[in-house]
Amino acid sequence: MSIVAHATTSSRIGVTLIALTAVALAAAPLWASQLTLRLLAEMFTFIVLASLWNLLAGYAGLVSVGQQAYVGLGGYLLFGLAMFGGVPPVLAILIAGPVSAIIAIPVAALMFRLRGAYFAIGTWVMAEVFRLVASQVAPLGGGSGISLPASIILAMAKTRTAREYEIYWLALALMAVVLGTIVLLLRSRHGLALTAIRDNELAAQSNGVDVRRLKLAVYLLTAFGTGMAGALIFLMKLRISPDTAFSVNDWTAFVIFIVVIGGIGRIEGPIIGAIIFFVMRQTLSDLGSVYLLIMGFVAIVVMLAAPKGLWGLVAERFGWQALPLQRRLVLPTEAGGKR
Repeated sequence: MSIVAHATTSSRIGVTLIALTAVALAAAPLWASQLTLRLLAEMFTFIVLASLWNLLAGYAGLVSVGQQAYVGLGGYLLFGLAMFGGVPPVLAILIAGPVSAIIAIPVAALMFRLRGAYFAIGTWVMAEVFRLVASQVAPLGGGSGISLPASIILAMAKTRTAREYEIYWLALALMAVVLGTIVLLLRSRHGLALTAIRDNELAAQSNGVDVRRLKLAVYLLTAFGTGMAGALIFLMKLRISPDTAFSVNDWTAFVIFIVVIGGIGRIEGPIIGAIIFFVMRQTLSDLGSVYLLIMGFVAIVVMLAAPKGLWGLVAERFGWQALPLQRRLVLPTEAGGKR
């Protein structure tokens, strides 16, 4: 009897390298400066946002340009819970996830009436509604924003170094949990359905996949993770305002850039894209507006030369996969030979 296998030689090597990298990153406070730790923590949050957007658009086919709604929502939930509820910031981050998912239910009920470009525009409009509502909340600074009180910051840890370590490990843990959840999802039968939707939505539906219900589940899952990421992002910033919390440029445009150049529809893509994005930002940001033009030029070149992203190009040419996600049929003779 034939069996379905996930692992390949490249994925075994990839898993080993990922495990070694995880150990090195967990021990980063022992070898990295505080500036490096802050930069890595920021990169981890962008990997989380990009991976969730990749799951939403690359697999479920829901191209949203309004995910900043949940970034800002998570940030405001953190500030509100910590300042007025006396909730510790770490617990507030955990609460921000399910609350964001709950609020996403009526939003999805409205957005799922739209399709294609109308869905994308609708999500952006909804994010603007969130921004306008936040600007009317006077206890949280209204349109000018508010800073996190020093007492809450000091309650996390007495020293700045200890707080930097705590925030770094929180970012690393969030990235690990989100990527692990996505891997488990894609290896499950729901992941097989998502892959079918990515390849051909009509064919998937004709084969019995409940496309609408699966898309709704993915939308709520991304809202859950994006809300937590938003709470962590603004815990790092220590200040929030409607314009920064619901910035389409910072939390959606850059995220889409990361996914596009890394590889949409592949879990490795956002990681590769985030590394490239941060290298470009650190080396070119002093150029001002020219830096943004260079990023746009790079995105256009990659889309023309490698429509599936840089990792997609490598994976197709060499058959590589860093994680055992692809399914392949192993014949009885091949399976017996491997034993």
